Amino acid sequence: QVQLVESGGGLVQAGGSLRLSCAASGRTFSRYAVGWFRQAPGKEREFVTVIRSGGSTVYADSVKGRFTISRDNAKNTVYLQMNSLKPEDTAVYYCAATTTIGVPTTAGDYRSWGQGTQVTVSS
Repeated sequence: QVQLVESGGGLVQAGGSLRLSCAASGRTFSRYAVGWFRQAPGKEREFVTVIRSGGSTVYADSVKGRFTISRDNAKNTVYLQMNSLKPEDTAVYYCAATTTIGVPTTAGDYRSWGQGTQVTVSS
């Protein structure tokens, strides 16, 4: 298992940008798929995006074209660049890691989770 720590959240105006980071411990980080999820108050945790060990990516329709996930295995870090932010993007954002084969897009696919970072988008 890996330990994950998110950073980069904050308060931004609608239309602005933020970059979240997910730093991982462990020597085998490159073998993990890393996903981002978010949870708004009173709502279920929802899938945002995932980057697989080989670098392929999948995005939720709600963020496609606005968010970009990337990874730097030398730094054991995954990034989430969020552009054109909307108030509905306001949530706690979590990164998670898994060795599940396939395309892990549900929370149950992941065993390792970070503590979350708050993103607030004002209108």
